[in-house]
Amino acid sequence: MLETRDRTATLIEERSRHVPRGVLTAHPVVLERAQGAEAWDVDGRRYLDFVGGIGVLNLGHNHPRVVKAVQDQLGRITHAAFQVAAYPPYLDLARRLSALVGGGEACKAAFFTSGAEAVENAVKIARAHTNRPAVIAFRGAFHGRTLLGTTLTGMSAPYRQNFGPFAPEVFHTPFPNPYRGVNSADALAALEDLFATEVAPERVAAIIIEPVQGDGGFLPAPPDFLQELQAIARRHGIVLIADEIQTGFGRTGRLFAFEHAGLLPDLVTVAKSLAGGLPLSGVVGRAEIMDAPAPGGLGGTYGGNGLACAAALGVLDAFEQDGLLARAEVLGARLRAGLKALQQRHAAIGEVRGLGFMLAIEIVADRRSRKPDADMAQRIIDASRDEGLLVIKCGVHRNVVRFLAPLVTTDEQLGEGLEMLDRALARTAP
Repeated sequence: MLETRDRTATLIEERSRHVPRGVLTAHPVVLERAQGAEAWDVDGRRYLDFVGGIGVLNLGHNHPRVVKAVQDQLGRITHAAFQVAAYPPYLDLARRLSALVGGGEACKAAFFTSGAEAVENAVKIARAHTNRPAVIAFRGAFHGRTLLGTTLTGMSAPYRQNFGPFAPEVFHTPFPNPYRGVNSADALAALEDLFATEVAPERVAAIIIEPVQGDGGFLPAPPDFLQELQAIARRHGIVLIADEIQTGFGRTGRLFAFEHAGLLPDLVTVAKSLAGGLPLSGVVGRAEIMDAPAPGGLGGTYGGNGLACAAALGVLDAFEQDGLLARAEVLGARLRAGLKALQQRHAAIGEVRGLGFMLAIEIVADRRSRKPDADMAQRIIDASRDEGLLVIKCGVHRNVVRFLAPLVTTDEQLGEGLEMLDRALARTAP
C-alpha cells in the first residue's frame, strides 16, 4: 500500500518542482484513466467526477461517438490550418452549428482554440460591425484569462492580481442576484445609469453576458432581464453576445441556455463541451455581423483543428440521436431535489440554485446574515474528495460549490454522489 501511495506523492512533488504555483490544481490527485462520470487515479482509487473538466465533458470521459470520430479523422488529416486550405469537418461543423444557433436566420461560424479566443474574436467582430470601441460586461462574469478576457471578467481574485494595466473601453455593471438583493429591475437601472454616467450607448459595440454566470456563482439571468437586455441592445444598435462557453451543449436542459428566454443573440461564443474534451471554440452569429471583419482579420494557426472539429461533429450526433437534452432535464430535477434535501439537513447551505443540470450550493456562515463562508466551502470540497467525489468552487467570494457532472451520469452514480456530499457536509458543516 505504501508503494502505491508513494506514486501519488512522488508525482505531486514533481508537479511542485516543474509547474508554477500560478497554475492551480484544485485537488491533489493525479488521474490515470476515466470513463463516463468515473475516473481513477494513479493509485487505482475511483472518483465520481462531478467537475467534468470544468464543464468540458458534458458527454463524459471518452464518449464512444467522440472517440470514434477522432480515430476516423486521425487517418485522414490532423492539421492543415484553415487559413491555408479548407477541410470537410470544419465546413460541416460550421453548417450544423449555424443552423442550430440561427433558428432559421442566416448565420456563419468561425472556429478557434480556447474560450478566451472565442470571446476576443466576438469582440473584434462586434467592433468591426459597429465601428465602436466600448464593451459592457457584468460583475461576477468570467470570460477568460487573456488580457481582454481578464478585463471583461468581473471579479478581482484570483484572475486580475497584479496583471494590469488592463484593456481600455471595458465597463462593468451588476448582474441579477436575488439572494444578494439585486433583482432584474435593479440590474437594468444600473445599466441605464452606466449609460448616463460612464459610456454613452452610441459608443458601445457589444454587451457580453453569460445566460448563467459560471465562475461567478452559477447565477441564472432571469428571462425577463435577458429579454429586456436584448431590447436595449437592439434599440441602441449594440451587438448582444451570449457567452455559452460553460452553459452550452445541454448543460441547462437546452442545447443553449439562451433558448430558455426565447432570445436570438447576435453572436454566440462556444467552447468547453463543444468538442467533448478536445480544444475547440467558436463564434456563431448573424451572417452580416460575422462578415464585418475584412479577409485576414480572423483566424489562428490551430483554430478549427481537424481532429477537434471531427470530435465536435460526434458531440452533435450524440445530442441529435441519444436523447441527452431530455436526460439533462431528468438529472437536473433529481440533483436539485437531492440538494434541496441536503439544505434541509445542513444549515451551511444558504441557497440551491442554477438551471437544468447546472446547479450549485452557496455556503454561508449562517442563513440569517448570509455571510459567505469560503473556508467552509473548501472544507466541504476536501471532505467530498476524501469520500470519492470531485467537485470545485466558484463565486465572487469562492464560497459556492458547483456541480458539472456529465449528462451520461447514471441514476445510481448521482445518488452515490449525493450520499458522498451528505457525509462530507456532516463532517465539516455545523
